[in-house]
Amino acid sequence: MDDLEDQQRSPAHHAVEHEDAETLAQLLDAGADPNEVEGGLTLLTHAIDAEGDGAMQTETPLTVHTTAVLLAFGADPELADPRGETPMMVAEHYGHELAIRLLKRHLPGKTSQND
Repeated sequence: MDDLEDQQRSPAHHAVEHEDAETLAQLLDAGADPNEVEGGLTLLTHAIDAEGDGAMQTETPLTVHTTAVLLAFGADPELADPRGETPMMVAEHYGHELAIRLLKRHLPGKTSQND
């Protein structure tokens, strides 16, 4: 990503892109919208994509920090981005099992911790 594109991101999307969960939590606590859409991505689809892509590029284990922060602050686990991709679709694309489990726990009608 070039610096100009990064500078044009909202602060919340910037934090997600850099997997900065601490800054993201501070922004959300200060009133940032957990369902913000920018550049064709919701914050949640962006977080899952950044976690998955980052793990693929660095060959490190998947993390779930930004996804967990967004869900804790009320991000809609079913909200599709403008392209129609849901957070679950993005998580399944990357085989991001941690995100899949978290999403399932936050879906409406969730009745059991083991679903």
